Amino acid sequence: MKRDARPDYEAFAGDLFGEIMLADTAAAAATKAEKKPLSRFVPGLAICAIAGAAAAWLSQNYGVPIILAGLLLGLALNFAATDPRTHDGLDWVSRHGLRAGIVLLGVQVTAMQVMAMGLVPFFGLALVMGAALIAALAAARLSGQSQSVGLLGGGATAICGASAALALYGVIGRERIDQALFTLTLVILAAASAIALVTYPPLTRMLGFSDAQAGFLVGASIHDVAQAIGAGFAVSDAAGAQATVVKLTRVALLAPLVTLAALWIARAEPLPEGVGRTRVPILPGFILAFLALVGVNSLVTLPANLAGHALTLSKTLLLLAVTATAMRTRTDLLLGLGWRSVMPVLAATIASLAAALGFAWWMI
Repeated sequence: MKRDARPDYEAFAGDLFGEIMLADTAAAAATKAEKKPLSRFVPGLAICAIAGAAAAWLSQNYGVPIILAGLLLGLALNFAATDPRTHDGLDWVSRHGLRAGIVLLGVQVTAMQVMAMGLVPFFGLALVMGAALIAALAAARLSGQSQSVGLLGGGATAICGASAALALYGVIGRERIDQALFTLTLVILAAASAIALVTYPPLTRMLGFSDAQAGFLVGASIHDVAQAIGAGFAVSDAAGAQATVVKLTRVALLAPLVTLAALWIARAEPLPEGVGRTRVPILPGFILAFLALVGVNSLVTLPANLAGHALTLSKTLLLLAVTATAMRTRTDLLLGLGWRSVMPVLAATIASLAAALGFAWWMI
C-alpha cells in the first residue's frame, strides 16, 4: 500500500465527528486506496464498547449520569487513540453513531405532543430557551470568547444538552471551536444536568409548586432528556407527564435551532475563502431524517415496544459517540482551558432556571 494513499488520520484527530461533510472527503480518499478489511474497525469499536458498557454499569449501580460517566471514562482511556489501529473504529462510531442517535430521537416526538402543550406554556418555553441563548452569548462576549462558543453553550442548554451540542458542532465546525473546548462543554453540560436532577425536585417542593408548575420547571430547564423526565417523575407522576411533554417539545425544536445556527454563524463569523465552505450544509441530512421520523411518528402510531427500543438504541449510540469523542481529546489542551470556558454554559443554566422559575411562579 502506498503511504500517500491512506487517509491522514492525524489531520482528522482534531475533528470530533468528521464535521458531517468531512466523511465524504474521507470516503473519496478511501476509494483511491486499496480495499481494506472490515476488521480494521474492530479495535476502536471494541474499546469504545467496553468503555460504554462500564459507563452504563456505573450509571445503573451508582446513579452516575451515563453521559458524564462515558465522558470521564473516555478521557481516562484517551491514550488508546494514540494507536493508529483504533482510528477507523473511533472515527466511525463517533460520526455515524452521533447521526443515528439523533435521528432516533425523532421517535420520541410527535406534532400532537407539541400542540397539546398549549400556547401559554409554549410561550414560556420559548422564553426560557431565549434566555439561555442570550445569557450564553453575553457570557462568551464578556469572557473574551467567540460568538460560536456562546452559540454552542446556549443552544445545547436550550435544547437537550449533549445531543444538541453534537448537532450544533456539526454546523459550527472545528474551524471555529477546537476539540478540547468542545469536549469541556460536554463535560459541563453533563455535570449541570446531574446537579439539576438532584436539586430541582426538592426546590419545587420547597416552593410549593403544583404538579403542572414542577413539570414545566424541570422540563424547561434541565438539559438532558432522561434527567429532565426523571426529575419530573421524582416529584409525581403528573409532574413527570408534564415534564415529558415540555422536554420533548424542546427536542422537536432541535432542527429549527440547527438551521438558524448555521445561517447566523455563517454571517457572524465567516470563514476564510475556501475554508469549511463545502463542509457545512444549512440543514444537515441527519436533521432532515430526524424531522422525517417525527413526521412518521405523528402520522402513524408506532408500537410502544418499538419506541422504547428506539430510545434505548439512541441513548446507546450517543453514549458511544461521546465516549469516542473523549478518547480523541488531548487532555493537555483540555487542562489548559481556564474558567472562561465554563462561563457560557454556566450562564445559560442559571438564566434558564431563573426564567423557568419566573414563568412557573406566574402560572399560579
